[in-house]
Amino acid sequence: MKNIITLLFTILTVSLAMAQESKWPKVDPSNMDAEYYPAEAAWRNYLTGEDRTVSPKVKVIYSRPMKKDREIFGKLVPFGSEWRLGANEATEITFYQSVGIGGTTINPGTYTVFATPTMKEWTVSFSSQRGIWGAEKRDLSKTVASIKVPVTTDAESLEALSIAFREMDEQTAHMSIQWDKTRVEVPIAFNPVIFSGADLSPMDMAHYPGKSAYTNYLEGNEAKMTPKVQVVYSRPYKKGRKVFGELLKTGNIWRVGANQSTEITFFEDVKVGNLDLKKGRYALYAEIKDGSWDMIFSKDLPAWGSANRDESKDVGRTNIGLSSDPKEVLENLAIIFEKKSDKLVHMVIGWDTTRAEMPITFK
Repeated sequence: MKNIITLLFTILTVSLAMAQESKWPKVDPSNMDAEYYPAEAAWRNYLTGEDRTVSPKVKVIYSRPMKKDREIFGKLVPFGSEWRLGANEATEITFYQSVGIGGTTINPGTYTVFATPTMKEWTVSFSSQRGIWGAEKRDLSKTVASIKVPVTTDAESLEALSIAFREMDEQTAHMSIQWDKTRVEVPIAFNPVIFSGADLSPMDMAHYPGKSAYTNYLEGNEAKMTPKVQVVYSRPYKKGRKVFGELLKTGNIWRVGANQSTEITFFEDVKVGNLDLKKGRYALYAEIKDGSWDMIFSKDLPAWGSANRDESKDVGRTNIGLSSDPKEVLENLAIIFEKKSDKLVHMVIGWDTTRAEMPITFK
């Protein structure tokens, strides 16, 4: 009974303490504010027609300290020290699309912003770390981009820290930051270069004759060799899957690879199986059948797989046989050429234990 009374007393004490600590906040003297780019995105519900569909590209939320007759940069905000770009919580900026800042691409998302001022320039940094109060002890490893911007002096002194956006052209805006007479502008590019990572299904290329890929290294008559066929394809992994019959089912039309549809170039007129083809470049597909494939050649390229394929641009198809090699399981799709005679070569497509041979006759 004594333990129960003690517990109830503890709960009552904590509840009273929490009730006493719950107070309505006063208006902060460093008012919080927000800016959008484009500005009209903030009030688009008041717009009509197409204007109502305007979407924000950038939003910044920051607290606006007052000058109050103080010397700001070099004194209140020391040179060489990182600053939260406002007061209270670190300033937050949201990018609604990928942007380029200082040559670095920043992905869509919300970031904190900091500045290290000097007399002539500021280093403005963007960090993925959020929920922090100022710049003290922030995790520098989470900085995603930094840019150095020059300082200019404005004729008009601004009492409150101010941030605004200035459109430069359709692809660029400047985030202008000013307090007192000091101003900097951070350029934001809305059409940044975005480099893709290494693909899980690496692209590769096969040639016939094989040495035609590097004739600049050959000598004598070999140096005069010219290519007859080139195929560019991506090489998916098996990854423990049964490929034909499960991953690729009967009736499927397959791009003969991954990602972009496989492209084959004939440098002279050829006959593939019983199909005559003019020299040129084609997208290559295979219709999976029991014991054989129909190889389809299309002028609808570039293409990303067979979805929504424009069949009116198919130039023809030919059927080829299949074999199996249970002794050698190919983890990656592979394409090679096997010479049968001066006029005949087989393009061999192998994946898992399946092998398909497409005969190519040179005229």
